[in-house]
Amino acid sequence: MSGSGKGSVLRALEDIGYHAVDNLPVDLIPKFAELASDSASGRRAALVVDARDAAGLKKLPAVLRKLRAVLPVRLVFLEAGNEALMRRFSETRRPHPLGGGEQPIAQSIESERALLKQVSALADLTIDTSKFNVHELRDFIRQKFSDDGDQGKILVYVVSFGFRHGLPPDCDLVFDARFLPNPNYIPKFKALTGRNPAVARYIRSFPQTAEFIRRISELLVYLLPHYVREGKSYLTIGIGCTGGHHRSVMIADDIRKNISAAGFQARVTHRDITKPV
Repeated sequence: MSGSGKGSVLRALEDIGYHAVDNLPVDLIPKFAELASDSASGRRAALVVDARDAAGLKKLPAVLRKLRAVLPVRLVFLEAGNEALMRRFSETRRPHPLGGGEQPIAQSIESERALLKQVSALADLTIDTSKFNVHELRDFIRQKFSDDGDQGKILVYVVSFGFRHGLPPDCDLVFDARFLPNPNYIPKFKALTGRNPAVARYIRSFPQTAEFIRRISELLVYLLPHYVREGKSYLTIGIGCTGGHHRSVMIADDIRKNISAAGFQARVTHRDITKPV
């Protein structure tokens, strides 16, 4: 999908030694594959095909079948949610390549989804980039496709949030911390967050907090190797409280540390920490 981060992914692959080509016409893929396979360097190759080659996309399934008969080929489809794509086009102020600035971005996105539907069904791996910023996406690609033995690992995202602002749409697992005493009702803590040491000490002063964190961490450390064996590349875990300022923030930070200590790559994001209480 346009706006899904194809350029960032291609640069990340270049960083780990791939020979990378952007916007290659489908008609040239067989010749590119022949040259890459004959190269004495042994470098792996990656190329990007997008919706601008509409005529070529119709030929892509047949081209892939022929290539897979003689070469190890993986088709990776990059997508993102409509909201994320709309935001990215707005931030870059670039027109959608299918719309040329002559139709609404939302309409161009839907047109592209329809055009790429057949191609996406052929993908060996689909990556939803909605949850990644550009640095996280490049880290994920390096980890997934590098030759250092880490490609089988899983990248874990821990997201704190407030239920009053809605569930994060991309969570695989969600845990509710609202049963813990709420620091928001203590005046001196109201304007602070769970990253403040005094607030964190208050939340940890209740024995159920440590038990909650321990049980979640143990569950995740048990589950993650099973997800890896099933081929899952990343997992998003939501930790929610009422407003997303105190309990969920402190707990998400602790769980991220525990997952990292167990040998897994983990990141934490506090979705609602800056929103009004």
